Amino acid sequence: MSWLLRRLITALLPALAGVGAMLPPPVAAESLRCNGQSAQEGDSRLSVLYKCGEPLLKDAYCAPVYHAPSLQQVPPPLVGIAVPCETVEEWLYDRGPGHLTATVRFRSGVVHSIHYGRQPR
Repeated sequence: MSWLLRRLITALLPALAGVGAMLPPPVAAESLRCNGQSAQEGDSRLSVLYKCGEPLLKDAYCAPVYHAPSLQQVPPPLVGIAVPCETVEEWLYDRGPGHLTATVRFRSGVVHSIHYGRQPR
């Protein structure tokens, strides 16, 4: 590396560190306010149903499951076991006039994400 490039990097590093300090902190997980309670990521379907009631629409589909390759060998009795997909459910809540709709996405029965104003998949 040339001395000019080294000098340039040395001069810019403190400035770049300052830019990183000015960035906003990561956004916390979304939650859905219902009847004075809050449904959030990690809640079960039963918990969301209790807090928010029946959704306007429900949809379910099977999403492919991807596993990173393992360096460990799988013992012979387990070799034939495969999980082709994971159940994903989307519940759409109409929050009334002046409010965006809320879509709650469940993976394996647990809230995975909550989005506002988007149409269901």
